[in-house]
Amino acid sequence: MGIGGGIALLVIGAVLAFGVRDSIDAIDLTMIGYICMGAGALALILALIVNAQRSNTSHREVIDQRVAPTAVPTATAVPTTQAPAAPVQQVPVQPVREVPVQQQNPPQAPPAV
Repeated sequence: MGIGGGIALLVIGAVLAFGVRDSIDAIDLTMIGYICMGAGALALILALIVNAQRSNTSHREVIDQRVAPTAVPTATAVPTTQAPAAPVQQVPVQPVREVPVQQQNPPQAPPAV
């Protein structure tokens, strides 16, 4: 609502409480005026408190430095609600053959002239 809304409620409440002399059946305009004045005063006080707190702030600069995590393996728990995984089919290991390496001659520098 704010300061303007609080002042508006105060004015409307004062007009209803002190300025209107008409009466409506089952509605007491004077009491409605007092209620509006009370609500306006409360809104005005709350708006002033909030604005005072808003201007009383401190500013500081925060530098967030992020460091890459180290590679630490962590054990992950398998939920018990899942069905067990199928066994892994193992393939027989074949021996590694050695491939002869051909020696290459390093490039020769051109003859000096």
